[in-house]
Amino acid sequence: MAEFQWWLLLLGLVAGGGIVAVVYMDGARREQDIADDELAAEATWISERLARGGRPIEAPMVERVLLEHRAYRMEPPPDRLEPIEKDSPVSDPRA
Repeated sequence: MAEFQWWLLLLGLVAGGGIVAVVYMDGARREQDIADDELAAEATWISERLARGGRPIEAPMVERVLLEHRAYRMEPPPDRLEPIEKDSPVSDPRA
């Protein structure tokens, strides 16, 4: 009878661990989860969302930005970051 109780305890621990893993599972998509053929659809979706906010940007431009973002993410991290000047028109989103 004692062996059965140990197996029951072990089974409960495994089942409990499985339930905890499912509860804490992250279902968010990552950069590598998005296929290349889905890039145009993603660019169109972003373009439409930006247009609702009063900042229309063409879908091909958004697609180009997404491609550059993917290329940037594939690069190794920089040794050090250069500070961005606050007066630069590039850092000002309204420019």
